[in-house]
This record gives sequence, C-alpha cells and structure tokens, in this order.
Amino acid sequence: QVQLVESGGGLVQAGGSLRLSCAASARTFDSYWVGWFRQAPGKEREFVAAIGWGGTSTDYADSVKGRFTISRDSAKNTVYLQVNSLNPEDTAIYSCAATFLRGTRKSDDYNYWGQGTQVTVSS
Repeated sequence: QVQLVESGGGLVQAGGSLRLSCAASARTFDSYWVGWFRQAPGKEREFVAAIGWGGTSTDYADSVKGRFTISRDSAKNTVYLQVNSLNPEDTAIYSCAATFLRGTRKSDDYNYWGQGTQVTVSS
C-alpha cells in the first residue's frame, strides 16, 4: 500500500511558476512509475507527465512539454513537478499516482492516487 500526498498548489498569475510535490509513504516508492494528472472543471482527467525509477525515464504531454519538468528525489520518497510559464488553461486539480506499469499514460493503470492539489492561474 502506498499513500501519496500532494502539496505546492496555489494561485498564481499567468507566466508564473509553482513546484508541486508528491510525497510517498512507501520506502519502495522509487520502484514505481509515477505520473502527474490534472482535471479541470467540466473536463476529463488528463495525463501531464510521468517518471520512471531512478528518474532516468520521463514522459510529457505535448501541452506541457518545455514548460513542466518532472523529477524525483529517492532519498525523500518524493516526486516533483516544476510548472513554469503557466497560463489559465493550466488551471486544474493536479494529482500524482503510482503504478508498476512502466510508461503508461492511462489513469486506469495507476493503482495509488493522492488527493490532489489545486492550481489556479489568473490572467
């Protein structure tokens, strides 16, 4: 069982930045493929980014490539999502999730989810 807790969300102006954190309870967290997803009001949940064990493999949605950076600190059992150049279309609840299925973007493949953190971007 893995418990995930996100933090770092908030209200920022367009063009601003935030660093989202996903802290895990499991000491084996580094063995998981970890993804970030987001869901805006009235829209379906969408894949944002993911990272493999050891941080050697990453994947990004086209909409965030070049603006968002995913990383992990194995010593802290934490995965980060640095979000830069934010625009109002990035407003959503951002959630992290973990799976053993490497490389997947499908939310149904993820077994463990955090409660999410709200990111609101004002124009």
